[in-house]
Amino acid sequence: QVQLVESGGGLVQAGGSLRLSCAASGRTFSSYAMGWFRQAPGKEREFVACIRRNGNSKYYADSVKGRFTISRDNAKNMVYLQMNSLKPEDTAVYSCAASISFASDYDRYDYWGQGTQVTVSS
Repeated sequence: QVQLVESGGGLVQAGGSLRLSCAASGRTFSSYAMGWFRQAPGKEREFVACIRRNGNSKYYADSVKGRFTISRDNAKNMVYLQMNSLKPEDTAVYSCAASISFASDYDRYDYWGQGTQVTVSS
């Protein structure tokens, strides 16, 4: 069992930056790949980024590539999403998730946080 809790969401101006954090429970955090997903009102859940269990491989959605950076600190059971050059279209509820595989498909993830709201104003 893995428990995930996101934090760091909020209101930010377009062009600004925000860093999301996800805290995981237990001693098995390093055995999971981690991902970030987002869902805007009226839209489907969208993959954002994922990171391999050891942190040495990452994959990003085209919409955020070059602007967002996923990272993890296994010693602290934490995963992060650094978001730069934010746009209004980035507004969504962002959720972190854990998977036994390195994947971008949401149905490959076993555990989910409850999400944190990110709102980008113009």
